[in-house]
Amino acid sequence: MGGMMEKKAINPLLEQQMPTIIVTGGAGFIGTNFIRHLLDIRPGWRIVNLDALTYAGNAANLADVAPARYRFVRGDIGDETLVRGLLAEERPQAVVNFAAESHVDRSIVGPLAFVETNVLATARLLLACRNDWEEKGRPADFRFLHVSTDEVFGSLGPEGYFTETTAYDPSSPYSASKAASDHLVRAWQRTYGFPALVTNCSNNYGPYQFPEKLIPLMILNIVEEKELPVYGDGRNVRDWLYVIDHCEALATVLEKGVPGETYNIGGGAERANIDVVHQLCDLLDERLGRGPDRSSRSLIRHVSDRPGHDRRYAIDAGKIQRELGWRPRFAFEQALAATVDWYLAHGPWVDSVRSGEYRKWIDLNYGATRARADIN
Repeated sequence: MGGMMEKKAINPLLEQQMPTIIVTGGAGFIGTNFIRHLLDIRPGWRIVNLDALTYAGNAANLADVAPARYRFVRGDIGDETLVRGLLAEERPQAVVNFAAESHVDRSIVGPLAFVETNVLATARLLLACRNDWEEKGRPADFRFLHVSTDEVFGSLGPEGYFTETTAYDPSSPYSASKAASDHLVRAWQRTYGFPALVTNCSNNYGPYQFPEKLIPLMILNIVEEKELPVYGDGRNVRDWLYVIDHCEALATVLEKGVPGETYNIGGGAERANIDVVHQLCDLLDERLGRGPDRSSRSLIRHVSDRPGHDRRYAIDAGKIQRELGWRPRFAFEQALAATVDWYLAHGPWVDSVRSGEYRKWIDLNYGATRARADIN
């Protein structure tokens, strides 16, 4: 890990006039928000988005971004030839890795896909990036930022918080595969001196989230007056992090973080799932003009708990606050209301995602253009 003198050093990335950043998995929920936000707050930066466009990746999320500072490449991080060619062509100052299978329920049904993407493909990405970095003389301005989850730590009891030194104890095939990818990134840093950093974040919410996750699923079901399925007793606790706060934290780590270090990113907003559902019911009832006799809370149905369902997650974000100066800007109630309003205002996006129409858009725009053809 970096020493005190390293932590005071300024990241050479900040000294670049027009840095190029490769973002993998940038068509997903957090990746989309990161790209849009980074282009907004860093007008001198350029981003290349490498995404395989699996079920949760939607390139249409970024269709309105100006091409002068943004390029989309369709492809898999496990394709070493593709990645090596892209690195040689773009000569990026950083790679930010969001690419992952990330839905716990899907991992329980089909775990091998998570091993393929989160473990094997991540290893191939690391191999390609390290080889390119060494061939270019180990440039001091290069960073590899690996974005991970607090689920690698397993479940907390009613007290305490996850820190950067908490032992890994994953409960699902998803979290186990992410834990493996974290270990690989750290091994690359320690064995080869590769300038990698790892972040572990709490539960994100906000615009563009695929409607399998709790908050968007509940919003859409409330609007349509469908049942609201809640696992078990609903008292599972999560530390909720607004996606824009997460994006600002990642930009801070990219610019100021020390290679070899890990930074936990949390929203400081612990809520039981059932309390979040109640709050969403009340917010939407107010916006949709539903009175007490039509309360959306009546739609809640408790269903059998998910296998291996962690009881509580909570992040201690003290390190990133002390060392890098980041803190979340948005209160949970404020950001949750903004999220509800975003979904209500973006009905066409919701319809295209849930109906599969966005897949037709992807096939029309990218179906015949594989990534290797794009970079040759």
